[in-house]
Amino acid sequence: MTLAASALPDETLALRAQQGDRNAFETLIGRHKDALYRFVRRYLGNSDDAYDLLQDTFISVWENLPRYDPKRSFLAWARTIALNKCRDFSRRQRFRQWASQLFAAEPATETPSPAELADLGEADAREETRLRRLDEAIAALPALYKEPLLLTTVGGLSQEGAATVLRTTTKAVEMRLRRARQKLSEALNSSREG
Repeated sequence: MTLAASALPDETLALRAQQGDRNAFETLIGRHKDALYRFVRRYLGNSDDAYDLLQDTFISVWENLPRYDPKRSFLAWARTIALNKCRDFSRRQRFRQWASQLFAAEPATETPSPAELADLGEADAREETRLRRLDEAIAALPALYKEPLLLTTVGGLSQEGAATVLRTTTKAVEMRLRRARQKLSEALNSSREG
């Protein structure tokens, strides 16, 4: 390799990875894992599930590399795979919730214990609580609103880019973003009052 892998553009690394170069693939994943993690974490609202799903995403990216088109942004392509993994996970979660209700099981919660919050310190505890509420509010949004919100705010896509990924119009993305922000505001305001 004449150029260090870290200096090569994504598309070149992806082409090398398509030919079986694991170092090129590892460089690509290392370059984009934080952005993909933030996207998945916000979609799911749970860091443990996000780590697991991110690993599934990397496996799918590797398995689907032969289908990658270097004319597209690698990150946008990988984010689309992550989005599909999130959608699948959410469908499975809804089924599990339905099944647990059917059998009268207690739904699990992810709320930190008082002892865990005390260890964080008062300021950290407030921030942790605020972030947890935000994550829960985002995770509770319907996919119709959650997906464009995460693609633009966490994923860094423009509204046009999000429209392309979601296979809709820019105007539809704009309207869904406005509605997502309204729903988030309502949810966060009601959690403060409650």
